[in-house]
Amino acid sequence: MAILRASEIRNMSLEERADELETLNSELVRERALTSAGGAPENPGRIGEIRRTVARIKTIQHELNEI
Repeated sequence: MAILRASEIRNMSLEERADELETLNSELVRERALTSAGGAPENPGRIGEIRRTVARIKTIQHELNEI
């Protein structure tokens, strides 16, 4: 999954943003579980990338008073 830009997130519908947020959260849990189990992640920067994208979505939702 690629990094979502703020303009792309703003162009999504409310349902699309909620679905994307749910998908990213589950992917973040999976990546953290792999790391905590002692496994080596394929892309070490992926956790930070996911966290930043989740933060972008939540920020835009807050700006649009969707929360």
